[in-house]
Amino acid sequence: MSGRVDFHVHSNKSSDGDHSPAELVGFARDHGLRAISIADHDTVAAYPEAVELGRAAGVEVIPGIELTTVFGGREFHLLLPLVDWTSPALASIIEGQTASRMDETRERVEKVRALGFDLTLAEVEAGSNGAPPLGVKIAQVLLDKPENGRHPALEQFYRPENRPYAPYMFYAAYFAEGKPAYVPKKFVALTDVLDAAPATGGAPVLSHPGAYFQRTTAEDARALKAHGLLGLEVYTFYHTAEQIAFYREMAGELDLVATAGSDFHGRIKPHVHFGALREGDYGMVEELRARRRGGA
Repeated sequence: MSGRVDFHVHSNKSSDGDHSPAELVGFARDHGLRAISIADHDTVAAYPEAVELGRAAGVEVIPGIELTTVFGGREFHLLLPLVDWTSPALASIIEGQTASRMDETRERVEKVRALGFDLTLAEVEAGSNGAPPLGVKIAQVLLDKPENGRHPALEQFYRPENRPYAPYMFYAAYFAEGKPAYVPKKFVALTDVLDAAPATGGAPVLSHPGAYFQRTTAEDARALKAHGLLGLEVYTFYHTAEQIAFYREMAGELDLVATAGSDFHGRIKPHVHFGALREGDYGMVEELRARRRGGA
């Protein structure tokens, strides 16, 4: 069975997404997608509403989540499409992740305040849709305050040509390792999530393996497959044509399912347009279902 699919879109239940589950389902229907997976950061708050909205609109919504993890000292993002959002195993992962993320957020806010920037923890929490905020979301909340534009160190981020990508520029300048507001990662170990994945019902797929902060090697992928990794997100706007070819070949060599995910968020990623990713095919869904433990 054919039909276009996008395994990786974010709703406003995620800390950095702009659109409601209902809007995303409407976008999918209007763009002729057969299925989407709403994979919010470290939360399944879009469910079960999103699934019910999809049924009413004739769009399959594949339950999912994107978990922020650590492997080999680097940050890795892991998708769990087909996850059981009521799973106790998943709830345990999310609970630990939320606590760690909020500790990290408090430390980041303290550090940017010490640099003289105007920001409070309450403002970050209010701007994060009730979800644990990512670093780029903290940056966005900070830069959305006009008064910070008067700080000499932040002037560059308010230039019109930089505004669309300013949160990422701020992250690189302040939150990256070795920068003034760096906080060591406190995320769950990727291998621990992979080991627990069968109990969640999810089919583990590594998000954007070529992203600048991951740079996944064949050795990485081989080690992760030994822990139960089933797929690689090959087709994504994070990747150049050369990276797509590289990771497609890697997926073939390691017998991993090559999936497609736009990583659509809205304002925070203005270059990613809903429905613009063409490579996703429903056969990817069927292949992941077949490989998931039990095949259910």
